[in-house]
Amino acid sequence: MPIQPNTTLLAIRHGETVWNEENRFQGHGDSPLTETGRNQVAALGRRMQKIRFDSLISSDLGRTRETASIIADFTGHSVEVDSRLRERNYGVLEGLTVPEIKARHSAVLDQLKSDDPDYIIPEGESHRQHYQRNVAFIEELIVRRSGTTIAVVAHGGVLDSIFRFVAKQSLDQPRCFIITNASLTIITHGDFYGTTRWVIETWGDIGHLDGIDRLSIQENWRNKSFR
Repeated sequence: MPIQPNTTLLAIRHGETVWNEENRFQGHGDSPLTETGRNQVAALGRRMQKIRFDSLISSDLGRTRETASIIADFTGHSVEVDSRLRERNYGVLEGLTVPEIKARHSAVLDQLKSDDPDYIIPEGESHRQHYQRNVAFIEELIVRRSGTTIAVVAHGGVLDSIFRFVAKQSLDQPRCFIITNASLTIITHGDFYGTTRWVIETWGDIGHLDGIDRLSIQENWRNKSFR
């Protein structure tokens, strides 16, 4: 049986946004990139000039489309959009800080912290619904874009889905990794270790951000405002 060509996914988290800086939940809500965020993405764009890839696909939300547009200015690619790459819909929590959520929706926050994958946030969606949407996109790549390299601009929650899908980590387990704005993750589908599978080559690489101010990782994740 002939060996299938590798399919590679270059997964990018959008640059820092105004709501990231203000520690607000984003989800399907949106805010523009900050000046720091645009500088982050420009640095990544310069890096992407040196990487050969066939297509550039973005979530259809504003912050990812802005990120993809900056990258495309460096690489010359046209930008496709796919709504399956959206962040999880956080419903009534969107646009709020953690203190505001505690004051207005404390029961919702408690449920969210329980890591129940089937809990549907009021006016939003569950972790499982979001995961299944993201994975449907990834699985389609093997059918429609086999043997190519695809750059995808998405969100922290989408990177979470990618990790769980590749590592076969259950949805009720808390995250064991950090996803920084404008980071680059590389996963490849091919023949590895005697089977055909996805493998993680690089996770959350931010070497291109050296010398660029960026949101405090520890503070950002402590407040769970990274979405």
